[in-house]
Amino acid sequence: MRASRLLSILILLQLRGRIGAETLAAEFEVSVRTIYRDIDELSAAGIPVQSDRGPHGGFQLMAGYRSQFTGLENDEAEALFMIGLPGPAIALGLGNAATRASRKLMASLPPSLREGSRRIADCFHLDTNDWYRNEQSTMELPRIARAVLAQQKLKTSYESWSGLRQWQMEPLGLVLKAGGWYLVANSQSRASSPKRIRIFKVVHITDIQVLEEHFDRHGDFDLPDFWNEATARFEKELRSSTAHLRVSATGLDRISKLGAFAAQAVEAQRDAMLVDMGLDKGWQTMTLPIETIEHAAQMLLGIGPELEVIAPPALRQRLRELAWQCFQLHEQTDAQD
Repeated sequence: MRASRLLSILILLQLRGRIGAETLAAEFEVSVRTIYRDIDELSAAGIPVQSDRGPHGGFQLMAGYRSQFTGLENDEAEALFMIGLPGPAIALGLGNAATRASRKLMASLPPSLREGSRRIADCFHLDTNDWYRNEQSTMELPRIARAVLAQQKLKTSYESWSGLRQWQMEPLGLVLKAGGWYLVANSQSRASSPKRIRIFKVVHITDIQVLEEHFDRHGDFDLPDFWNEATARFEKELRSSTAHLRVSATGLDRISKLGAFAAQAVEAQRDAMLVDMGLDKGWQTMTLPIETIEHAAQMLLGIGPELEVIAPPALRQRLRELAWQCFQLHEQTDAQD
């Protein structure tokens, strides 16, 4: 532990120049006295550390000195792909390793390139969470990540819309999608059922047992390709029905804000009509992909009187029922007042 801290102090001095003892103590969560002992040990090892004691003092390396101790440890190499993603790195249990790896890479750059890299980091930030949605708590994510890397089988429980089931899994990879973590695993719920690659939401995985048994990862399996194909198939199957609507210009704008699928449908309608919606105040017909009658009715209710459902009849009827229920509820409330 101390050897790792000494190396980290050396790299920080090389990256930042002068650093105060209090700053280093806070960085490594040790006492100021411990930092002074570490600096003495670095000096005894031949590292030219210059120190200025006092309230405005600090430590810095002698001008022109450059260390060569930038080799990556195993966990740091594993965390390289997480550099620039502090939140996901911490969730995977790779936060400290990613920080150390980033510092070593920066320290290995010549000063001119280092400054440019630091400027990029200061000017761009990647937030993986969707709007109005906090990152979901995934306490077991580091254990799952280790099992993925070690190719160890898992025995888990998983709660989906169909209920709680037991699963045997060969974890192939983890995917971060809009703030949510997903596990891709070759899995089966019973020993007699065939294995198939499935996607599991990590927050719904419970009772995780990491087994001693290992598995062989198929050489032709490509995680990004599998995920892209699976999500494209899911989105296509999710909205397998359509609704035929009559919509005002205001309604088109409101529908376009329901999601990417709706925005694409509205854009297709505008391209087909070739009209300037800012000038044409008339109503247009359009086709909108939908999931189920109930889901579509609840979604379209928020558009208000800016649309009329032409088909299917079941959606038209359900939308009328929901609107009537809202009207009755507010009529009763007004009568009570």
